[in-house]
Amino acid sequence: MKTIEIIGYQRANLGKQEAKRLRREANAPCVLYGGQEQIHFYTHMALLKDLVYTPDAHFVHLSVEGTIYQCILQDIQFHPVSEMILHVDFLQIFDNKPIKMQIPTMLTGTAPGVITGGSLAKKLRSLPVVAYPKDMPAHIQVDVSTLGLGQMVRVRDIKAAHYTILASPGTPVASVEIPRALRSVTGKEDVEATSGGGGKRA
Repeated sequence: MKTIEIIGYQRANLGKQEAKRLRREANAPCVLYGGQEQIHFYTHMALLKDLVYTPDAHFVHLSVEGTIYQCILQDIQFHPVSEMILHVDFLQIFDNKPIKMQIPTMLTGTAPGVITGGSLAKKLRSLPVVAYPKDMPAHIQVDVSTLGLGQMVRVRDIKAAHYTILASPGTPVASVEIPRALRSVTGKEDVEATSGGGGKRA
């Protein structure tokens, strides 16, 4: 998994007025927790762009006043109207402690059902995963190479190595949907096959 570097500066004051001043200067108030103590700091909003506005998951190499922390983005708050970043929570991570992250899904292979006219649909853009940092995948690969028309891949079909997907085994992740036009044609063929074609008339 890729790592993003962020530089932070310790906050002298934790009041609301100070937080507003930081935001006016295009800085985001932040907190790092999960270690021995909480670290309150701020960073320039531009440094958060590649971490926040992306579907990918990342580790964070955080430097606050020269002290280095390894962490992940835990939570972020936006202004309901302007969508300005109001506050960011980071979780410090350690090699010997499992962590939970939302990991994006990646469809691989060519589905036979798509070749015959179906439409490939990704049902879930990401899945919750728990793993040690060294085992955390950058993406969850979802193999669709065996899917025919109307078939789907569920969580239980995904081969997860060294990590656990925290979702119901029956949850659909990807499917090959049958277009309406193709569905009507298929339905007619099924009826004709069932009736036996030129059977006796009453």
